[in-house]
Amino acid sequence: MEALYYYIPLISLIFLAISIFTDYFFHKLQNLPPRPWLPPLPIIGHLYLLNKPFHRSLAKLSTKHGPVQLLQFGSRRVLVVSSPSTAEECLTKNDIVFANRPELLAGKYLGYNYTSLVFAPYGDHWRNLRRISSLEIFSSHRLTEFEPIRADEVHHMTHKLYQSSLKLDTVVHVRPILVDLTLNVVMRMISGKRYYYSKDDVLIDEEKEKAHRFQEIVNEILKLVGATNVGDFVPMLRWLGVSKLEKRLIALQAKRDLFMQELLEELKENMETCSNGKQRKNMIQMLLSLQKSEPELYTDELIRSMMLVNSTQKILYFILAFYTNKQP
Repeated sequence: MEALYYYIPLISLIFLAISIFTDYFFHKLQNLPPRPWLPPLPIIGHLYLLNKPFHRSLAKLSTKHGPVQLLQFGSRRVLVVSSPSTAEECLTKNDIVFANRPELLAGKYLGYNYTSLVFAPYGDHWRNLRRISSLEIFSSHRLTEFEPIRADEVHHMTHKLYQSSLKLDTVVHVRPILVDLTLNVVMRMISGKRYYYSKDDVLIDEEKEKAHRFQEIVNEILKLVGATNVGDFVPMLRWLGVSKLEKRLIALQAKRDLFMQELLEELKENMETCSNGKQRKNMIQMLLSLQKSEPELYTDELIRSMMLVNSTQKILYFILAFYTNKQP
């Protein structure tokens, strides 16, 4: 019986060696992209190679093993491309191959069960949503109409920076200012409303309450969308029950859906103000106008899904960090 305890580690090592050799052989046989010489472990794959922040870990792996590498994150294969020319080839010549997004937990709840434009798989439904976005919302004509909004928000931002510069020994935090700028531009284009104000702005209680609710929802979205859910990569963990992250996503979606539906109802009531055709319509009002002619296509749920704010302030922050030679 005691001898058995000595054989168990040996047998485990043999099985691990066989698994690694078999995986390496099939990787070569399938002519897949290169990967780190460190093999993927059973169940977790290459997840053990990652440390936070993940983008730095991937950058180190790319420096060591080349600009294109295939990693195994649990049950999912992940292609890491850090070469601009290869990335361009992936997004132009092979764009359809890479068009789908993985079905992650965030897409299930925040993406209306993978039916929104951000999370929908490539197909007829996605092409229809893209057509609506390209022709009715993000066309060059529409974007030109919203140019005064962008100019006004940039003016607000520069005024805020100027006021901050008047104070002696004051450090100006750029990131929150970029957040305010980006989300105010996006939301004024979408709904005609600002939700981020400075301390000097005078607001009524209703405006304060709505702004506070919206800011809470956006902050929670940014936290949960960027959160790592191990169950997305190791499906067997999902069988253990609903995770804390999943419960938070369910609660967040209910809160966000209620807020967006209230906004929709408010804009429906105010649609008469645009009946003369002279006042500029925001994006929701454009979709509500289309809803009158095709209600079965432009449902409230579709309009709410098109209102999903995918903020770009993190991209702006990384660009500023790059040009100031500071690692983000």
